[in-house]
Amino acid sequence: MIRLVIISAAALVAAAGGACAETPLERGDYLVNAFMACDGCHTPRPGGEFNMAKRFSGGTQVWDEKAYTVRGSNITPDRETGIGAWSADDLKRVLTEGVRPSGVHLAPQMPFVFYRILTPRDLDAVVAYLGAAAPIDNKVPPPVYKAETHAVPIPNAQAQWADEALHDPLKRGFYLSTISHCMECHSRRPDGTQDYANWYGKGGFEFTGPFGSVAARNITSHPTKGLGGWTDAEIKRALTHGVGRDGRAFKPPMARQIYFSKATDDDLDALVAWVRSIPPLE
Repeated sequence: MIRLVIISAAALVAAAGGACAETPLERGDYLVNAFMACDGCHTPRPGGEFNMAKRFSGGTQVWDEKAYTVRGSNITPDRETGIGAWSADDLKRVLTEGVRPSGVHLAPQMPFVFYRILTPRDLDAVVAYLGAAAPIDNKVPPPVYKAETHAVPIPNAQAQWADEALHDPLKRGFYLSTISHCMECHSRRPDGTQDYANWYGKGGFEFTGPFGSVAARNITSHPTKGLGGWTDAEIKRALTHGVGRDGRAFKPPMARQIYFSKATDDDLDALVAWVRSIPPLE
């Protein structure tokens, strides 16, 4: 079973960028619910609305691609149908390497390349939080792999970061944007190819779904094509309220205000600083 690490009060560390001490469970709660958006794949959403009574039990979201057919898996601590029989190290390996205890490599829908950056403290915190979730018996059909899959590594995030790095606001902004897998959408060419070298933040890929169609926006610092002309307040409003500069509501997958609205002011400032640092592309 996933083992929760109990840390004494003397071992509590200050939150990166803040003075308030957090337990691992509290830190994991914050990371998962403000940035990592695990619900997007792992919480059933019949009719388009998350069923939080069955949170993390998987099964609704399906990706049927040429190389694989996979579903959002059950990541609750249920021993038979979830991950309750896994060790903490098993879960850490899945999160950062995309490899199940059986040795099976996961499809890139699991954003493990974005989670490689998780600091030791934060990785422990996420494991603690998932281990504390309610176990739900829900058997999800196993994945079917038809060809070898390949996940493109994220520049400057190929390995675990040190906890101390998060004290720098700009680095923390990059870190938080990475575990939020922002560039999974915004660095995708119109043909769907991930291109972090030449297309970083440029957007352009069109997503389709029950919501219709929407193209990923240019979030570079370009003054007209990107967000360079936006104020800090407009960028924060987009993140926390899910609306553009003109007030129009975002469509999925960018309607993530249910997550970013939970971020602290310091972390929102760090995200804005990161956006400002993205080289302009047109």
